[in-house]
Amino acid sequence: MNRINVLFEKKTTGILSIYFTAGFPRLDDTCEIIKELEQNGVDLIEIGIPFSDPMADGPTIQESSTIALRNGMTLKLLFEQLKDIRKTVSIPLIMMGYLNPIMQFGFENFCKKCKETGIDGAIIPDLPFKDYIEEYKPVADKYNVKIVMLITPETSEERIRLIDENTDGFIYMVSSASTTGAQNNFDEQKQAYFRKIDEMNLRTPRLIGFGISNKSTFDSALQNARGAIIGSKFVSLLKEEKSISDAVKALKYCLEH
Repeated sequence: MNRINVLFEKKTTGILSIYFTAGFPRLDDTCEIIKELEQNGVDLIEIGIPFSDPMADGPTIQESSTIALRNGMTLKLLFEQLKDIRKTVSIPLIMMGYLNPIMQFGFENFCKKCKETGIDGAIIPDLPFKDYIEEYKPVADKYNVKIVMLITPETSEERIRLIDENTDGFIYMVSSASTTGAQNNFDEQKQAYFRKIDEMNLRTPRLIGFGISNKSTFDSALQNARGAIIGSKFVSLLKEEKSISDAVKALKYCLEH
């Protein structure tokens, strides 16, 4: 069974997923960040594939992508860095990136490499759902790579139902229609959106992302989903703190206060 499915079977609430950009702050930090996060209780990790035009991302992740590319990170190099990661890491790992670099690499080649490396899934924000169903899903299924789809406050109920029927890892529930970035709390409008989706009784578990940065936003996400995804906050801590270990400790402090 895919590690993502195992996680959601075993853990019913409080799932913490962390995003970081591969190749940031330094080119060779990828494996150390993954190991440090697992050792500190993170349940799932999203490894960002840097891209020159990350349209859904706010300034923090955009900057990390620019630096990672400048450092020399590529998808080919990322797979090389991760080739032995399963010797030491057991939690689910997901690649997150835009369609362009994945298509340049070749989608089937990408899925094959994921299987060989021990990557459990992929989040591709600009992959059209229709294309996913018709072209990409059969290939991903062949290699047991879960393609995670995003929903936003603008996603229709019909589309959400279709996503629920055609995916089985988890649904990435975007807290707002804007770009990524840390927030101090969720307003009533966002809370109402969370409750509305919760009341749909979807079969696929959900994680809430975009804006999770402290105990308040994390706890709010847990009331309406199985867990939360933190990206911008952790990326900013990797930039601010002296070491990866310090950044992970600072993140834990943020989630407790």
